[in-house]
Amino acid sequence: MANRKKQVYKPKTMTEGKRNLIQGLLQEYDIQSADDIQEALKDLLSGTIQDMLETEMDNHLGYNRYERSGEPNYRNGTKPKTVRSKYGEFEVDVPQDRQSSFEPQVLPKRQKDISSIDDKIISMYAKGMTTRQISETIEDIYGFEVSEGMVSDITDKLLPRIEEWQNRPLSAVYPIVFIDAVHFSVRDDGVIRKLAAYVVLGINEDGMKEVLSIVVGENESSKYWLSVLNSLKNRGVQDILILCSDGLTGIKDAISAAFPKTEQQRCIVHMVRNTLKYVANKVNLCQYLGHKKLNFFSLHSVCRENDFLSC
Repeated sequence: MANRKKQVYKPKTMTEGKRNLIQGLLQEYDIQSADDIQEALKDLLSGTIQDMLETEMDNHLGYNRYERSGEPNYRNGTKPKTVRSKYGEFEVDVPQDRQSSFEPQVLPKRQKDISSIDDKIISMYAKGMTTRQISETIEDIYGFEVSEGMVSDITDKLLPRIEEWQNRPLSAVYPIVFIDAVHFSVRDDGVIRKLAAYVVLGINEDGMKEVLSIVVGENESSKYWLSVLNSLKNRGVQDILILCSDGLTGIKDAISAAFPKTEQQRCIVHMVRNTLKYVANKVNLCQYLGHKKLNFFSLHSVCRENDFLSC
C-alpha cells in the first residue's frame, strides 16, 4: 500500500496588510530567531484570549468596563488561570462577576488546555508508548509537564467509547467476512510478549468494508471461536455467506455450530504460501504447474492431486 503523502501547508498570498503586520511584529518583539517567533505568538495568543474574555464579560453584563450601571450583577475582579497551548504555557486573568453566572466560551470553565493535547496523547498511546514516555515527550515538545496520572486519565476516557463500539448493532447479513490477525508486542509484568489481535472484517450488502470486531486471541480453540461468532449473532448478525480465514485452530467447527449454512474459504494467500513449501527454491511455481499464469483453480488442483494437507 502506498504511503499517503502528508499535506503541507501552503501560505496564502502575501497582502500589503499582512506585510505591514509582520513588520510590526518584527519591531515590537525584536524577533531574531524561530524561538523568538514562538514566544511572540504565545504572547499574542494570550493577549487575544484576554481581550476576548473581557468582551464576553461586557456582553454578559450588558455594559462596557468602567461604565456605571444599576444592574445587580457587576464585575468582581479577575482570577488567574494557567493555560497550556502548543506554543507553551501562559497565564490569563479570567474576569469574574458578582453572581458567578459568567460562562466564557473562548476558554470555558475548568478548561486549561487549548493545545488538543488529549488527541496527541491518545495517538502516542495507540502507537505503544508508555505513560512515562508520553509524559516526557510532551514536556520536551511543549515545555509543560503532564503527569503519568493525567495521561492515564485521558486514555481512560476512551474506554466508554470503545465499549460502545464493541457492542454496537450489526447488519443481519454479511455476504463475506474475513478474519485475520495483526501481531503486536505488549508489556505484561515487565515481560515483552507477542499477541495476536484478530480483526473481523465484513463486507456489507452495500459492498462496503466494515470492521465488526477486534479480539485478542490467546487460546485459540473451537470454543474460543464459537464465542467470537456468537458475539456477532448477539449483535444482530443472522447469516454470513462466506467466511474467509486461514487455518485457525477450531474455526471450522465453530462456523458449523454458529452459522451452519456459511461456506468457509481458506485464505488464498496462505494457500499459496503453504504450497510453496513443497516447491524447490530454484523451481518456478508457474513452471511447476505447467501454466504461464497462476490462478486459484490450478493451485487448488495441484494441492488435491499431491495431497498437500496444509492447503
